[in-house]
Order: sequence, then structure tokens, then C-alpha cells
Amino acid sequence: MKNMHQDILLTQIKLKKRIMYMRANLFGRTHSSVVTCSQELDTLLNKYQGI
Repeated sequence: MKNMHQDILLTQIKLKKRIMYMRANLFGRTHSSVVTCSQELDTLLNKYQGI
């Protein structure tokens, strides 16, 4: 079960990174949508580290 949860989190992390990079390219790194996405990515990474 743990491995499946890790795989799901890794997929979510990869997707969130792509979204963040795309938004940063479109709007600039300091745009609120990029900052929010970065915070969401941090949350996912913290969850992954806690496994």
C-alpha cells in the first residue's frame, strides 16, 4: 500500500512541477498563480518526505 501511495504522490509531484513551469513561463515566476502552485508543490513534497 505504501508503494502505491508513493507512486501516486510522485505522479502528482511531477504534474504539479509541469504546471508550475508552464505558468512561470506564461506569467512570470512571481505571479500569484505560480506562487500558489509552488506552495501546493511544497505540500506534496512534504507529504512524500513524510512517508
